[in-house]
Amino acid sequence: MKRKLAVLSIVMVMISALIAGCSGKTTKEKKDESGASENSGVAQEKDTAEEAKTDTQSGKTTAESENKEPVTILIAAAASMEKSLEELIPQFEEKYPWITVEGTYDSSGKLQTQIEEGLEADIFLSAAMKQMNALKDENMIDGDSIVELLENKVVLIVPTGVDSKVTSFDDILNAGTIAIGDPESVPAGQYAKKVFDSLGIYNKVAEKASFGTNVTEVLNWVAEGSADAGVVYATDAKTTDKVTVIAEAPEGSLDEKVIYPIGLVTASEKKEAAGLFVEYLQSEVGTNLFKKYGFTVE
Repeated sequence: MKRKLAVLSIVMVMISALIAGCSGKTTKEKKDESGASENSGVAQEKDTAEEAKTDTQSGKTTAESENKEPVTILIAAAASMEKSLEELIPQFEEKYPWITVEGTYDSSGKLQTQIEEGLEADIFLSAAMKQMNALKDENMIDGDSIVELLENKVVLIVPTGVDSKVTSFDDILNAGTIAIGDPESVPAGQYAKKVFDSLGIYNKVAEKASFGTNVTEVLNWVAEGSADAGVVYATDAKTTDKVTVIAEAPEGSLDEKVIYPIGLVTASEKKEAAGLFVEYLQSEVGTNLFKKYGFTVE
């Protein structure tokens, strides 16, 4: 009987020890699991926050575009702006996908007239202050929106590879045919007239002149060899290897800088989008591209 009690006591002790050991192990595992679960939750929350931050940054424009009604704006710009704007516009539209930009390019004088006659342009970019100021005075351009965006140079060009007798503005009369913009409507032509007036030879130049409707036409005449020399902007000459610049307008021959102003058309109903485009042209992306084309940024 005593032996049975002893055995029973030993068994009870062993069972108690086993239960105590199991209970201790389970508590430690619970702590480990609880800690792991807590750490996992923190990490998951952190990852989610980072993802949300990334989505916010990369998807900002996308979110904006989803909340914006598609809009198309029209910029009426001097012919000498066409190549640079055609390169910039797709970059702008990529950044602001709800805005489509269309351009119409011609002499600043013609564009002024078209705006006066009801052209539904939102932005005017002129090759001279004269046309911009005229529209401002007629309350057709918002005066507060006008920015002197760029500066250009007036240059004398001849066809590349031709043994020209023209070496400067002074001896322009050695050319058989001279191409210049029509001074009545083309700023490049108005600048050319001022240069030749300062030299006292404009009337003789006019006798040999072919008057272009815009500066691009003048450039093409010289490039094709149908004119022996011509006066264009430095930026136009830079767009082709078919012409060679032989001189810049003589110092003091122009009484003003060749400034390209930009402004919002008063009648525009899309000024928010138009304003974004004007701002983009003044951004680092815009100014760097304009410099590449030979403009000086104001």
